Amino acid sequence: MDPIDIAVVGAGPCGIAVGVAAREQNLRAVLFDKGCVAASLVNYPYYMRFFSTSDRLEVGGVPFAIPEKNPSRQEALVYYRRVAEHFDLDIRQYEAVESVSGAEGSFILKTRKMSGQEREYEAMRVVMATGGFHTPNMLEVPGEDLPKVLHYYMEPHPFFGQDVLVVGGSNSAVEASLELFRSGARVTLVHFLDKLDRGVKPWVVPDITNRLEQGDIGVYWGHRVVEITPESVLLRDEGTGELTELTNDWVLALTGWRPNPTLLRELGVEIDETTGIPAHDPHTMETSVPGVFIAGVLAAGNNANKIFIENGRAHGGQIVSAVTEGG
Repeated sequence: MDPIDIAVVGAGPCGIAVGVAAREQNLRAVLFDKGCVAASLVNYPYYMRFFSTSDRLEVGGVPFAIPEKNPSRQEALVYYRRVAEHFDLDIRQYEAVESVSGAEGSFILKTRKMSGQEREYEAMRVVMATGGFHTPNMLEVPGEDLPKVLHYYMEPHPFFGQDVLVVGGSNSAVEASLELFRSGARVTLVHFLDKLDRGVKPWVVPDITNRLEQGDIGVYWGHRVVEITPESVLLRDEGTGELTELTNDWVLALTGWRPNPTLLRELGVEIDETTGIPAHDPHTMETSVPGVFIAGVLAAGNNANKIFIENGRAHGGQIVSAVTEGG
C-alpha cells in the first residue's frame, strides 16, 4: 500500500480536526489512538459542562446543536463520534504508536494493538495530537503513593460520608469540591495561592464562594500538602511554616497534567526545557523537524490552559494547508 499522506497520533477533537481537514483536501489520513475516540473527554468528570459554547467546539462545519449553551461531556462525546462517522475517518482505536522513525516522505510508525499484535505503517508526514493529559503534576510528598490519593475525579458517589481533601484551585478542583459537598462528603479545599485560579468558570464562582464563606466546604489558602498518611494529611502554611494535621480518608490531587513528548524527542524535535513547548511554526504547526507537525494542547507545553479545543481545532486546517501548499 502507498504511504499514508498524514499519520495522526491521537484521535481527540484536535486530531479529528486534522483528519477532517485532510479528507476535505482528498489526502489520506489515518488516526491512531491508544484508547478510544476522544479518550481525553472520556476521562472528564461525568457531569462536567464545557466552558466553551457548542459552536466553538464544532469541527468540519458539522453543527453541534444542543438545548443548552454549554455542552456536557456526554453531548461532546456524541458529537465527535458523529463527526468521525460523517467524514468516514480512518481511526485505529486501541492501537498505540510505540515509535516513529525516518524522515519527511518516509516515516515509519510501529504500533501495538490492545491484543498485542504489532503493526508497521509508512507515512509521508506525521502529526502529533496526543493532548496534555498523560502525566499528572505530582505533589511529590511522602504518602502520595497511597491508594487513597487520586489524580483524577469522575463522580462524587464513592466519597459519600468521607473526609476528602481536594488539592488545587482550578475548575476541576472547584467543581469536584461542590459535587462532593452536595453528595454528602466532608470536603476541605487546599490551595497554595490565596484565591482561586483566574480561569474558574464565572458561573461557578458565586457558588463556591458562598460554600466557602458559610463553612460548608473548609478551605486552607496559602497552604501546601507536605505529608499524607493512611488516616490523615499534613498541611503547611506557606507564610508562617505552621503545620496542621487533618483527619482524612481521601486526597484528590487535582493539580493538572502534563503532555508526554517522548515520540517528539525521539524524532529530534526541540522542546523548551522550561515551558515544555515543542519548537514549531505557529502558522503551519510544523516542528523543527520537517514533516513533523503538532496539533492541539501539545503545542501549549506545560500550560494546558493556553490551548483548548476551540483554538486547537484550527490546527488541522493550518497543517493541511501547509502540506498542500508545500506540495
